[in-house]
Amino acid sequence: MDITQHIEEKPLAEVPVKVPPVGKWFRVNWLELIIETLIRFAGVSTIFIVGLIFLFLLREGVPAFLNVPLNNLFSSRWYPTEGMFGLWPLIVGTVLVTVGAICIAVPLGLITAIYLGEIAPTWQREILKPLVEVLAGIPSIVLGFLGWVVLAPLIQRLGAPTGLTAFTGSVILAYMALPTIISISEDALYAVPKEYRDGALAIGATHWQTIRRVVLPAARSGLLMAVMLGIGRAIGETMAVMLVTGNAAYVPRLDLRMPFSPVRTMTATVAAEMGEVSQGSLHYSVLFAIGILLFLATLAVNSMAGHLVGGRARSRRGQL
Repeated sequence: MDITQHIEEKPLAEVPVKVPPVGKWFRVNWLELIIETLIRFAGVSTIFIVGLIFLFLLREGVPAFLNVPLNNLFSSRWYPTEGMFGLWPLIVGTVLVTVGAICIAVPLGLITAIYLGEIAPTWQREILKPLVEVLAGIPSIVLGFLGWVVLAPLIQRLGAPTGLTAFTGSVILAYMALPTIISISEDALYAVPKEYRDGALAIGATHWQTIRRVVLPAARSGLLMAVMLGIGRAIGETMAVMLVTGNAAYVPRLDLRMPFSPVRTMTATVAAEMGEVSQGSLHYSVLFAIGILLFLATLAVNSMAGHLVGGRARSRRGQL
C-alpha cells in the first residue's frame, strides 16, 4: 500500500499580498514617468546642443575651405591682412604645447592619485584631496597671469631667449590639467574592489606589487579616461596659453630648443582676433574653420578614449 495515501492533504497557507491603494500606485507611476522623461530629455538635449554647435561652426567655417586654396590654408604663413591664412604654425604650436603639458601632467597626476588612493594615511588624504579639488576652481586667467609674472622670468633666467615660450604654456596647462587627472584617477582606483587587494596580499604579494599588478590593471579604464579628459582640457584652454606662449605665428626650428621658442596656438588665435575681425569676411570664416578643427580634434580624443575603454570592457566580458 502506498503510504502517500495516508498523508492528509493540508491546504497551503495563504500569504497575504499587500496591494497599494489605487491612488498611491497611480502617483508612484506618474512620478517615475516624469523622472524618466526628464532624464531622457537631458540626455537627448545634450546631443542636440552639441549638434547645433557643430552645425553653426560648419555654416560659418565651410566658406574658408571653399574660398581659400588648400596650399594657402595649410601653408606656414599666417598674415590675414595680406590674405595669407596658413594654419600650419597654429597647428604646430597647439600640438607642441599640448604634448608638453601631457608629458608633464600625466606622470605627475597618476603618481599623485596612486599616493592619495593607495599609500597616504587617512588624515593626509583628507587634507590633500580638498586642496587638489580647489586647484580646479582657480580661473585660467589668474594662472596665466602668474605664469607671465613669475614663471616666464624664471625660464628666461635659466637661459631661454624669452620666457614666453611653448614650455611655459605646457607647464601652465599641466598645472591646470592636474586636478582633473588626479580626481578621476583616484576615483578609478577607489572603485577597485577591496577583495582584489586582500587576495593579492593573502598570496604573499607586497603592497607595491599589489598596486602595480592588481590595482592599476583593474583601474586601467578609469585611468585612461582621466588621461583623455586631461588632454581635452589642454587642447581647449585659451586665456592662460595666450598670455604665456608669446603669440608668434611661425613654425619653430626642429631641434632641442624647439620647446623654448614662442608659438601661437589655435585657441589663442581665435580669442585674440575674433573681436577685431569683420563679420562675414574671409578672415572671419577662417577663424571658424579653426574652431571646426578644434572640435574635430576634441571629438577624436573622446572617441579614442571611448573606443579603448569600451574595447577593453568587451574583451573582459568575453573572457568571463
